[in-house]
Amino acid sequence: MSAGSLDGRRVGLIGLGLMGRPMADNLKAGGADVHVWTRDAVKRAAAAADGFTAAGTPRDLARAVDTVIIMVADTPAVAAVLDGPDGVVAGLSEGVIVIDMGTTAPTATKDFAAMVEATGAAWLDAPVSGGEVGAREASLTIMAGGSDAAFARAEPVLRALGRNITHMGGPGAGQVTKAANQVIVGLTIGAVAEAFTLAKQAGVDPAKLREALLGGFAASRVLDLHGRRMVENAFAPGGKAATQRKDMAQALELADSLGFEMPATALNKSLYDVLCDDRGEGDLDHAALIRVIDPDTDKAP
Repeated sequence: MSAGSLDGRRVGLIGLGLMGRPMADNLKAGGADVHVWTRDAVKRAAAAADGFTAAGTPRDLARAVDTVIIMVADTPAVAAVLDGPDGVVAGLSEGVIVIDMGTTAPTATKDFAAMVEATGAAWLDAPVSGGEVGAREASLTIMAGGSDAAFARAEPVLRALGRNITHMGGPGAGQVTKAANQVIVGLTIGAVAEAFTLAKQAGVDPAKLREALLGGFAASRVLDLHGRRMVENAFAPGGKAATQRKDMAQALELADSLGFEMPATALNKSLYDVLCDDRGEGDLDHAALIRVIDPDTDKAP
């Protein structure tokens, strides 16, 4: 994206967590006038000190911008910032576009889209993959659901945040795509964790295993990045285990609504349940799943 390509755009971003804050930084670097809101007053104050306009409520933010990005933890959090007298919907007007870039349940997404579009505003669900690194480097993969017109209007903003951007279909299609993405990510993390543990228990160095496999058919970004985390026992979160568990649960709920089962996904989700609930390590990176599989794993990060 060329510098200044968002000149004249007023973009609001709700949610300043691991990914939201670097996304706000990239929008500002692209030339946008960036307004922010988060429940955390300390984060709001820090953003204001860094030159962002801190809104008092989601409604105030929606009234001040032409594009609202929502980047919050889960489906209830999206509902909370959209609805109510101080919510985004109360501040919308015709011509504004609302983009949900978190991972939200597909069924609820269609309801949110209808709520937003009833005001004359436009909707796009555009969840992302790439974690904190992708957010910081503006290299996120973005999968969008919404009308052709909404996608066309949102695309310059999305280009400030990611590289691989695909319009998947109508409202909800982006969230269906993200559910599929998270199934693959979760199962691959589990596969790498089991393979590393197998090698280690058999006397083979997992670091050397990773190096060897990166040159073959088993190579993947998960093996590369999350495999390194496992080798180094370094689980500062790029994507939290609790979030991965939530995403697997949403994928299973979608499959159930469609009348079929995903047994491997159900097993993987149960391992994340152990990591998050039994071990209390849901705030670690999702690669920490190896702690459930490796019998020699210490509890401490």
